[in-house]
Amino acid sequence: QLQLVESGGGLVQPGGSLRLSCKTSGFTFYYHAIGWFRQAPGKEREGVSCISNQGRTSYADSVKGRFTISRDNAENSVYLQMNSLKPEDTAVYYCAADATLFNLCGLSHHNYDYWGQGTQVTVSS
Repeated sequence: QLQLVESGGGLVQPGGSLRLSCKTSGFTFYYHAIGWFRQAPGKEREGVSCISNQGRTSYADSVKGRFTISRDNAENSVYLQMNSLKPEDTAVYYCAADATLFNLCGLSHHNYDYWGQGTQVTVSS
Protein backbone atom coordinates (compact mmCIF):
# COMPACT_ATOMS: atom_id res chain seq x y z
CA GLN A 1 0.00 0.00 0.00
CA LEU A 2 1.45 3.33 -1.07
CA GLN A 3 2.04 5.74 1.80
CA LEU A 4 3.55 9.20 2.20
CA VAL A 5 4.25 10.50 5.70
CA GLU A 6 5.34 14.09 6.32
CA SER A 7 7.25 15.26 9.36
CA GLY A 8 9.31 18.20 10.52
CA GLY A 9 6.69 20.90 10.84
CA GLY A 10 6.38 23.16 13.84
CA LEU A 11 6.43 26.69 15.16
CA VAL A 12 9.31 28.92 14.08
CA GLN A 13 10.04 32.63 14.27
CA PRO A 14 10.24 34.76 11.14
CA GLY A 15 13.65 34.37 9.55
CA GLY A 16 14.03 30.87 10.95
CA SER A 17 14.40 27.51 9.23
CA LEU A 18 12.67 24.15 9.13
CA ARG A 19 13.36 20.94 7.24
CA LEU A 20 10.36 18.90 6.20
CA SER A 21 10.65 15.20 5.39
CA CYS A 22 8.40 13.02 3.28
CA LYS A 23 8.95 9.32 3.85
CA THR A 24 7.36 7.07 1.24
CA SER A 25 6.66 3.36 0.99
CA GLY A 26 4.75 0.90 -1.15
CA PHE A 27 5.97 1.95 -4.61
CA THR A 28 9.12 2.23 -6.74
CA PHE A 29 10.06 5.64 -5.41
CA TYR A 30 12.96 6.33 -7.72
CA TYR A 31 10.73 6.30 -10.82
CA HIS A 32 8.34 8.98 -9.66
CA ALA A 33 8.15 12.74 -9.29
CA ILE A 34 7.31 14.09 -5.84
CA GLY A 35 5.83 17.47 -5.02
CA TRP A 36 5.38 19.66 -1.97
CA PHE A 37 2.18 21.66 -1.60
CA ARG A 38 0.74 23.88 1.09
CA GLN A 39 -2.67 25.11 2.10
CA ALA A 40 -3.34 28.03 4.41
CA PRO A 41 -6.73 28.57 6.06
CA GLY A 42 -9.24 29.95 3.59
CA LYS A 43 -6.87 29.56 0.66
CA GLU A 44 -6.50 27.06 -2.14
CA ARG A 45 -3.79 24.42 -2.11
CA GLU A 46 -0.72 25.72 -3.92
CA GLY A 47 2.35 24.04 -5.33
CA VAL A 48 5.56 24.91 -3.51
CA SER A 49 8.21 22.73 -5.11
CA CYS A 50 8.70 19.46 -6.91
CA ILE A 51 11.45 17.11 -7.99
CA SER A 52 11.47 14.64 -10.87
CA ASN A 53 12.87 11.11 -10.67
CA GLN A 54 16.06 12.46 -12.27
CA GLY A 55 16.38 15.29 -9.79
CA ARG A 56 15.08 18.17 -11.88
CA THR A 57 13.42 20.72 -9.64
CA SER A 58 10.83 23.46 -9.83
CA TYR A 59 9.83 26.14 -7.32
CA ALA A 60 7.00 28.58 -6.85
CA ASP A 61 8.14 32.18 -7.27
CA SER A 62 7.22 32.90 -3.66
CA VAL A 63 9.82 30.44 -2.32
CA LYS A 64 12.64 30.65 -4.87
CA GLY A 65 15.96 31.30 -3.18
CA ARG A 66 14.58 30.32 0.23
CA PHE A 67 13.42 26.71 -0.14
CA THR A 68 15.40 23.74 -1.46
CA ILE A 69 13.94 20.37 -2.39
CA SER A 70 16.01 17.20 -2.50
CA ARG A 71 15.49 13.47 -2.64
CA ASP A 72 17.29 10.44 -1.26
CA ASN A 73 16.36 7.40 -3.33
CA ALA A 74 18.08 5.05 -0.89
CA GLU A 75 15.78 6.33 1.87
CA ASN A 76 12.68 6.65 -0.35
CA SER A 77 12.41 10.18 0.97
CA VAL A 78 12.09 13.76 -0.19
CA TYR A 79 13.09 16.78 1.86
CA LEU A 80 12.15 20.45 1.81
CA GLN A 81 14.68 22.76 3.44
CA MET A 82 12.93 26.03 4.26
CA ASN A 83 15.03 29.05 5.17
CA SER A 84 14.21 32.71 5.80
CA LEU A 85 10.68 31.75 6.71
CA LYS A 86 7.97 34.38 6.60
CA PRO A 87 4.56 34.54 8.30
CA GLU A 88 2.95 34.04 4.90
CA ASP A 89 4.61 30.61 4.72
CA THR A 90 2.27 29.45 7.48
CA ALA A 91 0.22 26.53 6.18
CA VAL A 92 -0.26 22.80 6.27
CA TYR A 93 2.40 21.29 4.02
CA TYR A 94 1.71 18.13 2.04
CA CYS A 95 3.87 15.89 -0.08
CA ALA A 96 2.42 14.08 -3.04
CA ALA A 97 3.50 11.46 -5.55
CA ASP A 98 2.85 11.33 -9.29
CA ALA A 99 1.74 7.80 -10.19
CA THR A 100 3.04 8.07 -13.76
CA LEU A 101 6.57 6.78 -14.30
CA PHE A 102 9.32 9.18 -15.35
CA ASN A 103 7.13 12.28 -15.51
CA LEU A 104 8.73 15.68 -15.25
CA CYS A 105 7.40 17.34 -12.15
CA GLY A 106 4.86 20.14 -12.07
CA LEU A 107 3.32 22.42 -9.47
CA SER A 108 -0.33 21.68 -10.24
CA HIS A 109 -2.03 19.39 -7.76
CA HIS A 110 -3.72 17.71 -10.75
CA ASN A 111 -0.36 16.07 -11.57
CA TYR A 112 -0.37 14.05 -8.35
CA ASP A 113 -2.25 10.95 -7.34
CA TYR A 114 -1.18 10.12 -3.79
CA TRP A 115 -1.02 12.47 -0.82
CA GLY A 116 0.29 12.48 2.71
CA GLN A 117 -1.66 13.68 5.72
CA GLY A 118 0.21 16.98 6.02
CA THR A 119 2.35 18.71 8.61
CA GLN A 120 1.64 22.12 10.11
CA VAL A 121 4.17 24.93 9.69
CA THR A 122 3.56 28.10 11.67
CA VAL A 123 5.80 31.14 11.30
CA SER A 124 5.12 33.63 14.04
CA SER A 125 6.91 35.73 16.61
